[in-house]
Amino acid sequence: MADSRGRLCYFPPKTTLQTVEERGKWSSKMEFILSVAGAIIGLGNVWRFPYLCYKNGGGAFFVPYILFLVTCGIPLFILETALGQYTSQGGIMCWRKICPLFEGMGYASQMIIFYGSISYIVILAWAFLYFFSSFSGELPWATCNNTWNTDACVVLNNATANWTTHVNTSSSIIEFWRRRVLNISTGIEVLGNIQWDLSLCLLLAWVICYFCVWKGVKSTGKATYITATFPFVMLAVLFLRGMTLPGAFHGIKYYLYPNPARLADPQVWMDAGTQIFYSYAICLGYLTTLGSYNKYNNNCYRDSFYLCLLNSGTSFISGFAIFSVLGYMSQEQGVDIDKVAESGPGLVFIVYPQAVTLLPWPQVWSVLFFSMIILLGIDGQFAGLESIMTSLSDVYPSQIRKGYRRELILMLICAFCYLFGLLLVSEAGAYILQIFDHYVCSGPTLLLMAIFQSVIIGWIYGAERFYDNIEDMIGYKPLSLIKYCWLYSIPITCTGTLVFLLLEYTPLKFNNSYVYPWWAYWIGSFLAMSSLTMIPVTMICKLAKAKGTLWQRLKKSSQPADDLSVVSKELASISAPMYVYDDGKNSNI
Repeated sequence: MADSRGRLCYFPPKTTLQTVEERGKWSSKMEFILSVAGAIIGLGNVWRFPYLCYKNGGGAFFVPYILFLVTCGIPLFILETALGQYTSQGGIMCWRKICPLFEGMGYASQMIIFYGSISYIVILAWAFLYFFSSFSGELPWATCNNTWNTDACVVLNNATANWTTHVNTSSSIIEFWRRRVLNISTGIEVLGNIQWDLSLCLLLAWVICYFCVWKGVKSTGKATYITATFPFVMLAVLFLRGMTLPGAFHGIKYYLYPNPARLADPQVWMDAGTQIFYSYAICLGYLTTLGSYNKYNNNCYRDSFYLCLLNSGTSFISGFAIFSVLGYMSQEQGVDIDKVAESGPGLVFIVYPQAVTLLPWPQVWSVLFFSMIILLGIDGQFAGLESIMTSLSDVYPSQIRKGYRRELILMLICAFCYLFGLLLVSEAGAYILQIFDHYVCSGPTLLLMAIFQSVIIGWIYGAERFYDNIEDMIGYKPLSLIKYCWLYSIPITCTGTLVFLLLEYTPLKFNNSYVYPWWAYWIGSFLAMSSLTMIPVTMICKLAKAKGTLWQRLKKSSQPADDLSVVSKELASISAPMYVYDDGKNSNI
């Protein structure tokens, strides 16, 4: 009777208990290719490479560029992609699996991505403002009849091509950029007001990024079918239009005409090296995260070569699209191309908008150009967000991969970054952005990360062992040159580049004129060191928790995890039971 009562009163377990979701994989190889292409092909390909090529000897610049690409860029690209695929872990856990002592490498890279997510998205806000302004009946930067214009405003067209000879004039495009978009203050110490229109554009950029990433690779992979392919269509359209303009070949000549004498200048080699790091997204954890969603036997080695070729090819083709228009602009205005060729934001937000005003249907070309800029920038932005979320989810899988926790945490991160980013759409925003760009996401920081990365894999984990790991995944041995680049070429080249940059250091200036106050340099140094110090801090914590002598602690903390694929196979082969036959019966020993 008691048993029957027990059966009658039995309550099934509640089904509302949330289970930990699986990590997931790419639905197809194409999603991986497009996601990586979107992450590495960005604004640096359009606004930096063509100008560096023109400035540093034209076609001769390809000599140091290709040399750095072969000896540093491609080997690091393969290393990071293969590291993610082999460990199936994001930017933090991959280092805990490979070499726990240097887990801080993962924390450092994620902090750099976090700072970059806050700062670089403001470029998308500027691009959105230009994009929406392009739908007006007359482009607002093509006239001087606006509230932000001064009495010295001049519309730069064929009739007023020689306005630069007058010292008391300013072009309508520069006034739109400085007085309407930036509304720039006199210095970083004068923060000024937050510009509501830019803040709304910034909010729009964050909302788009959130919904591209909120479901992980399920949503990221699908989004890249549009965000990674459409810029190529736009670039092809701009390339074809530019090559048909009068004066286009005048610009192409300036872009590619070789000047071998420039190769004697060390700065040319430095520019080539830093461009590789700038445009390939290496040492940031992007590639490791995106590679971690691959199947174990995916040929990441071959994919890396194709993606590197695509990246450099895009940079090369974009030079034709840009300099053909600059050549036309130079001819129409009757000025030397030196007067119109610029790099960075000056090219995107001053020179090219000015060029479209000289074309028929300027609104159409402006919409096409800024839609390309937005999509080029937004790919890298949500790749960074995906890297942060993947790293957090891998470290705390049981806490994050349940229900809607991932979506909520992502929303909190986006909200925090947006609120902090409002400083960048204030009147001092351009000064703050340059601090982030100079100290956090470029030069010495990335070079140090590359040195650490190559030394850890090449000398501590073992280049031969990692070489075998790649062979186990793809089924054949990679090129031996890659292994020797990890061991020697990358550490030596990056160390030499770093020393040169430190010896040639000059204090940061805005527009080569404004000198920052002392506390701004301290903030920049803090931002740079806050990421890099995660490496020694984590090492100290690991050694403090370990047992034994210092040498025993170092040795144990440098050993890879037992559950890695090849390590597991080695352990299994050592501990595999032996079978003997006894009168037709098998038994193990």
